[in-house]
Order: sequence, then C-alpha cells, then structure tokens
Amino acid sequence: MKVILKQDIKGVGKKDQIINASDGYARNFLFPKNMAVEANAENMSKLKAKQDSNNYKKEQEKQEAIKISEKLSKIMLKVPVKSGENGKIFGGVSAKEIADLLEKEYEIKIDKKKIELKETIKTLGTKTVTIKLYEGVNANLKVDVISN
Repeated sequence: MKVILKQDIKGVGKKDQIINASDGYARNFLFPKNMAVEANAENMSKLKAKQDSNNYKKEQEKQEAIKISEKLSKIMLKVPVKSGENGKIFGGVSAKEIADLLEKEYEIKIDKKKIELKETIKTLGTKTVTIKLYEGVNANLKVDVISN
C-alpha cells in the first residue's frame, strides 16, 4: 500500500515522502498514530500543491538573496576601530560587528552566522569577507578597517 508520511519516521522515510508500506503496518500502526495518510488522488494533489508552494517560496527567497548579494558587492563597509602606532588594532572586528554595521548604515539585516570569518580581523586595511546568503548564493563584501 502506498502511503504519504506526515512526519519523519526513523528507518522508514522523511516527511511528505511517498513509500510502500505493508497493509498491516499502515492500517495498524501508521494510520492510528496519525503518522501517514493513504496515497489516494486527493492526498496526492494536496501533497503536490504543498510542494509547489514550497518551491515557489524557495525561489522567492533565492531571488531576494541575489538582490541582496548585488547590493553587498557594491558596498565598501568602513569599520572605525582604535589602533596602535604600527597598524595593530585593539581587540578585533568580528562578524557580529559587521552585521550590526550593515544593519545600522545600509538597513541590510544579515545573520552573523552567515558571515564567514575564520578569525576576527586584527589589522587595518581592506579585507574581502564572504557572506552565505542562500544555498548557492554568496556575496563578497569589502570591509575597510580604519583608525578613528
């Protein structure tokens, strides 16, 4: 019997997946516990509509990420810091500071976890930072660390 899973079931399948289950397993376990529904025409059309909706949302999010990526590539973010005589800065510029400055100055809200910094920036000058906006969509942001 073909069934559509309503949730992830370990060793069986993932949510919204269509599987072949034995009649007894489906009728005595999956259906009573509301873990699956029968894969009839009505339920299949509901599943297709749900998947189409999810695909549309994902495409919209990707287009939005591409727009933000284009904006970020044109920005030169200036980060003022206190520094010593030889160009060493006190502390460092972290991903959180970069995210806060982007939101404050350009009204672009980016999660600090998406900013790829191996370690904090500890020298003056221009650095290029990669930001992962969406799966397959990355932006390169130029960060200019200046002494104030």
